[in-house]
Amino acid sequence: MTGMSRTTGQTIGDLEHLRQSIADILGTPIGSRVMRRDYGSLLPELIDQPLNGATVTRLYAATATALIRWEPRVRLARVQLAHGSEPGSAVLTLEGHYIDSNASLSLRVPLKLGASV
Repeated sequence: MTGMSRTTGQTIGDLEHLRQSIADILGTPIGSRVMRRDYGSLLPELIDQPLNGATVTRLYAATATALIRWEPRVRLARVQLAHGSEPGSAVLTLEGHYIDSNASLSLRVPLKLGASV
């Protein structure tokens, strides 16, 4: 399956389309879509929270819950958070299986955290 890039309108491959879809799901606050109020994740609510063990656990749970519900192409096995290269940025590493081919999958999804950037 190929998709369309949300920024250029060009055709993109399966993996890039999946990455784009995951970033959209995780970056959309629940309740912000008019015709689909339950779409999205709780990640935007965690912005500006202290980066401690409780917040990281909530981040993992919010990620897993949203992807299980909204992205049927992925069977998630692991979520890991790492600091990004810029202040206020982070990267989520998602590991699992791509359902269509049962191939192993490892995606890095950049997150913008806080008011910086």
